[in-house]
Parts: sequence; C-alpha cells; structure tokens
Amino acid sequence: MHSIKAFIITILSVTIISCGNSNSQKSNLSITTDAKNNVATLGETVKLTIKNPKGIDISSVNYTLNGEPVDASFKLDDELLGVQTIIATVKTGDASEEIKKNITILNNQSPKVYGYKIINEYPHDITSYTQGLEFHNGELYESTGQYGESKLRKVDYKTGEILKNITIGNQYFGEGLTIMNDNIYQLTWQENIGFVYDMNTFEKKSSFTYGKSKEGWGICNDGTNIFKSDGTEQIWLLNPETLVEDSKLQVYTNKGKIIGMNELEYVNGKIYANRYQKNGVAIINPKNGAIEGVIDFSPLHNLVTQHAGLDVLNGIAYNPETKTLFVTGKRWDKLFEVEVFEK
Repeated sequence: MHSIKAFIITILSVTIISCGNSNSQKSNLSITTDAKNNVATLGETVKLTIKNPKGIDISSVNYTLNGEPVDASFKLDDELLGVQTIIATVKTGDASEEIKKNITILNNQSPKVYGYKIINEYPHDITSYTQGLEFHNGELYESTGQYGESKLRKVDYKTGEILKNITIGNQYFGEGLTIMNDNIYQLTWQENIGFVYDMNTFEKKSSFTYGKSKEGWGICNDGTNIFKSDGTEQIWLLNPETLVEDSKLQVYTNKGKIIGMNELEYVNGKIYANRYQKNGVAIINPKNGAIEGVIDFSPLHNLVTQHAGLDVLNGIAYNPETKTLFVTGKRWDKLFEVEVFEK
C-alpha cells in the first residue's frame, strides 16, 4: 500500500492552490464562503454570505457558479473541477452590483492505480520523436516532433513499415494528432498553429490558431468533441466546425491540480493522458476533469534499446479492433500492445 501511495504522489505531484479573492470594491461588499481557504470537494455543501461592512441596505442577492444559478447554500455535485467563479448580483435600492469570488473544487476520490500486461511488442522507428499516436481503420497514424524532423505518417504497426509520410516544415515542432470525419488534426508546439489534412491524401486543407492557450501538446476526440492539452492542467474543448477553444476542463485530483498533460487519447468514454516526463498515464473524466486512475508505464523504458537520444514515454493509441492500448516513447524502437487492469 505504501508503494502505491508513493507512486501516486510521484506520477501526479499535485499542486493545491488557494484561490484569491477577486471581489469588487465599489461598496466594500464581498462574498465569503465557509470553505477553508475557498477550497471545497465534490459532495460538500458550500454556504455563501455577503460581507457588508458599511451596512448597506441590500434588497436581493442572486448567485451563479460558472453562469448557473445556485442558492446561498448549495451542494457540489457535477461541477467542473478546478478554479471556478462564483458571481453574486447584489441589488441595493435601484442599483445593482456584481461581485466575484473564486473557489477551487476538488474531486472526492483519490485516483485508482492500474497495472498492465504486455500482449505484443512491435518495431517502432527509433528516430521518431513521437508526439501523437492514433489508430483509424486498423492503421496507425503518428505525429513526430523536433525542429527539422517533424513528420506526419501512416504506419503498418505490425511491421513498422512507413506507408505514408510527409514533413511539416523546419519552422514547426510537431505535436499531437487526432482523426475525425476523415480529417487529420495535427498540432505544433509553440508556433500557435494547427493543421488540418485530408486523411487519405495527407493534403493540407487548412490551419487554425489556438487563441486562448499558448501552446499545443496533445489532442484527441470522442467523435463529436475535440480535446486539446497545452502543457498545463487545462484541456481545451475545440469547436469541431471552427476549431475555436470554446471551453476547458481543469485536470484535478482530490488533492490539487495536475500539470503537464501531454499526448491524449480518447478511450471508452475517458481521456488517457501522458504526463510529460513521468512515464505514466492519467485517466481523466472528460465531464469534469477528474483524474480517476493512473497507470505506471515506467518499466517499459528499460525494455527498449538504450541510446543517447532515448527520451520519455509518449504516445497512446487505442485500437478498437483489438480493444487494447498501444504505447511507445520518444525515439523508442518498440511499440507495446498492452492490456490495462485495475490493481
């Protein structure tokens, strides 16, 4: 049990934050909560009050949490995790004032620990700095990184044969990729641009900019929604038509936020995410951002050819035909097919 707890601490390394007060000071009114340090957990009831040091005559108060009405005493149920905003609309006579307060919402369960069993090992291009990996119609698609080396390719995963390959330009550092509606979406790292390709021809159809996030890391989809990570605790939901970052999840446990979400894969209703430099994978609830499980893949690093350019685990692909997960790493010479199970 001690080792399991140590693993969770190592792979997740949570950061708990205490939210500051962003209250308006027009009339010295402010929102107070009964949550310690303004941090609450799913399942808890939060009580709100208006601090009114000047004794102003208040006729009504209406509260919202992320735009949804809540009572002055409300239970945290299906809310998004992370730093969320409470707004109080306070009426004083004929005047009305909006006051804001941030609250951090944590999950109410610790992540479960999962193990894995290696089913098969396949060859993988040892020169590929793997950034994105995804199956589509039984074939494996891969995006690789590094300036001057970034590629988009289709691979016969059983033999490692490269079936189709293009470079994306020396000025770009390739990142994650995902496939939806016969389009391949590929991110770049710090260039603030993503590309859309025809899945069959690899012809570049269009591009898009990120807008609210600074970087491109991982990307996946559930057939309707596109999810994008940026190296922080945030996972952005992209509008499938415009590719604008419409909203976001914040990745949290019962202890705090988890940063460094990297390559993403959508697997049976959950988002699987590599955590950069940790050789592990977090299993995330896409409805609220909760990390529900963790998988320690660090032993795989020792099963590949050790060389000067060898880097960390990165690359998750779920094959619906085999119902198994495939994982590899940056400049790894093996692709591992694994079954995942709860310990």
